[in-house]
Amino acid sequence: MAGVAGTRIVGAVARHPLAWGVAWSLAFGALLVVALVAEWPTWADALVLTAMVVPSLAATVTVLHATPRRHFDEMGSVFGHFAVRYAALVIAVIAWSASVVVGAAISQAIQLAAEGREDEVIGIGFDIMVFLVPILVGLLWAAFVLRCAWFLARVRGWSEAPAADRVPTPMLEGRPALRRTVIGLAHPALFGATGLVVALMLPALQGTLEVIA
Repeated sequence: MAGVAGTRIVGAVARHPLAWGVAWSLAFGALLVVALVAEWPTWADALVLTAMVVPSLAATVTVLHATPRRHFDEMGSVFGHFAVRYAALVIAVIAWSASVVVGAAISQAIQLAAEGREDEVIGIGFDIMVFLVPILVGLLWAAFVLRCAWFLARVRGWSEAPAADRVPTPMLEGRPALRRTVIGLAHPALFGATGLVVALMLPALQGTLEVIA
């Protein structure tokens, strides 16, 4: 009986993978809200957040890992190739400029907070880094998610179960139901939405900044 029920569930997921993926994400998203309101421990929040994003993340990694780079070269124009890299260079210059300004501001803030007490400089600097690093990691993760979502849209399109996609045929070729499920869960909108939730939550999981006066 259990085996039959399991087979039916697997079949249902394979028929409507995106719907199941959305339902899964919404269920754990609601649980995450409960966890935040109830002030669960940080490790519990992180566990719920991980569970929410894992199906789409695992499917995305599977699809993109199986897709060779030449597929993207074939789908993209020369203009798109250079435009994306130009945008990346502009963002890199902006990030570098911001890091110089932020670094100077942090140095000044540490000196003011320490008020000449050299033994507290390292502790204050560490507190500031603990506060800033999750924010920076979250921003980088958001950029990674949006980039992957863009590639997913090019590889498998926006439909739940695309009739024609550019996912290599050898990927899970012998398991069509699992292949359909993975491609369905690797939807650019689902991956983008859950990934951005993670990016927004990362700063909140590190706690509050406490600077020793």
